[in-house]
Amino acid sequence: MAQPTVAIIGAGQAGLQVAVSLRELHYDGRIVLVGDEPHAPYQRPPLSKGYLLGETTEAQLALRPAAFFAQHQIELITSKRAVAIDRTRRKVALEDDAVIEYDHLVLASGARNRPLPVPGADLQNVFFLRTLDEASVLRAKMETAKNAVVIGAGFIGLEFAASAAKQGLNVTVLDVADRPMARAISKTMSAVCAREHEKMGVRLLFNTQVMHLLGKGAVSAVETVDGQVLPADLVVIGIGVIPNVELAATCDLPIENGILVDEFLQTSDPRISAIGDVAAYSNRYASTPRVRLESVQNACDQGRCVASRIVGKPAHYDALPWFWSNQGHLKLQMAGLPANGSQEVMRGDPNGTACSVFLFRGETLVCVESLNRAADHMLVRRLLSNRVAVTPQQAGDLAFDLKSLMPKPAGA
Repeated sequence: MAQPTVAIIGAGQAGLQVAVSLRELHYDGRIVLVGDEPHAPYQRPPLSKGYLLGETTEAQLALRPAAFFAQHQIELITSKRAVAIDRTRRKVALEDDAVIEYDHLVLASGARNRPLPVPGADLQNVFFLRTLDEASVLRAKMETAKNAVVIGAGFIGLEFAASAAKQGLNVTVLDVADRPMARAISKTMSAVCAREHEKMGVRLLFNTQVMHLLGKGAVSAVETVDGQVLPADLVVIGIGVIPNVELAATCDLPIENGILVDEFLQTSDPRISAIGDVAAYSNRYASTPRVRLESVQNACDQGRCVASRIVGKPAHYDALPWFWSNQGHLKLQMAGLPANGSQEVMRGDPNGTACSVFLFRGETLVCVESLNRAADHMLVRRLLSNRVAVTPQQAGDLAFDLKSLMPKPAGA
């Protein structure tokens, strides 16, 4: 009898976690992990920070040592893109005409950079920052550049801006929104972060957008719709990502801003799961029917969940979403989904660099953003996961011990 096979498309954090968890759960079948990059699985978060600054080496980015895959009998295939799925015969075709037969297929195909649709976007020294190869080329250019323009004031754009400012570049960040990280964090926390980035020497321009990237061969300036011309030796584009759903579309799996999955992270085909940046799922912490989350936590927790189901231990996926973004001296951590909150309560000094914003919907705590207050973040993750009630008055009162709200262990 043929050995059962789990095929995993996508060798990022999510895909690797499935493979690792399967072996930890004593799955003894074949595991094939397919990635389209030439590298073994690596960490993405340090790319915009330590790696750009030369503080983190390529070897330190590796999620597992090179010997790990052979030791755990995980067949790692790199530099290959999966191009089609035959659900009837349970086969995946790769671009080199190789075919992998599967008993269960996991789609962890991630997302790709959203392109900037303006003239000049194809000039030299215009960069994205999502992959190791992109970061390596950008790092080399930063050594000689003087002026950097960042298009998009999201996490990646601001992480790069802080790194570039630390290295001595003149940095300008522009965005169509009226504040930094407008789709991800509260107005209160946005204001604190904007102030601190300006202290780092970063120039912030909001309510504007790019009309042209100027230059002959290589970029030399960015022109905005309101007539500003910003000198640029390099440009970094960080305007979001697009989920890689094309493979799922080849076999008619339902798609809606991602591959649709149920509470078990299963697609409409019970032999196919989708996880990580590409999966759209219901989340009890969300105010919308479905969400698609781009975070290490989501990738790892979903990978573990799917591995457990494959070995016969199914469980609903209902993990609390949490995120982080390190931007120079700012360590921003979030628990819950900020878009849910309508009332913002500050805990700590809004004029300093250590504070938290508690977001409420009515009297219900839905999210907390913590800046350089790691203890708040860790405690709130426990409070939210255990559905412990917190009032706005308690959240804003530094004299009130939030730990006292945690239920006492049985027998204590």
